[in-house]
Amino acid sequence: MDKKTYQEIEKNMEKILEVSSKTIGNLRAGKASISLVDGIKVDSYGAQLPLKQVATLSVPSPQLLLIVPWDKTLIEKIKTALSASGLGINPIADKNQIKMPIPPLSEERRREIIKIVKKLGEEAKIAFRTERHRGNNSLKDLEKEKKISEDALH
Repeated sequence: MDKKTYQEIEKNMEKILEVSSKTIGNLRAGKASISLVDGIKVDSYGAQLPLKQVATLSVPSPQLLLIVPWDKTLIEKIKTALSASGLGINPIADKNQIKMPIPPLSEERRREIIKIVKKLGEEAKIAFRTERHRGNNSLKDLEKEKKISEDALH
């Protein structure tokens, strides 16, 4: 197999796997995780900065996410960004920190997560299949151009 083609296919498949894993990891599964707030940006100092660049994030207990901003004036902006994020969790702001209690999963939410994971799995399978077909087609093209032998193709 052409080394460049193989490396390109491998890189694309690793990217598919990474994106799928990250997406599934971001689903709220009933316990606190810093990955829940990974994609949240906060309007601070005239720019949209990731939450982890303006605050310390910690998980003191399985049902609580604690956010301690380095600049206390950002507490309201962080709270607003968290509320607008669509996580469905209400942040509670004290004067120095923000607490995000994670409610236990309801049966309805569990079923919804199962559907989402199945859908993401199917999308990943389709992406892998598409990438594999693309690789096979590029190998067949190389064989037609006589750059590789028929034996190397199979």
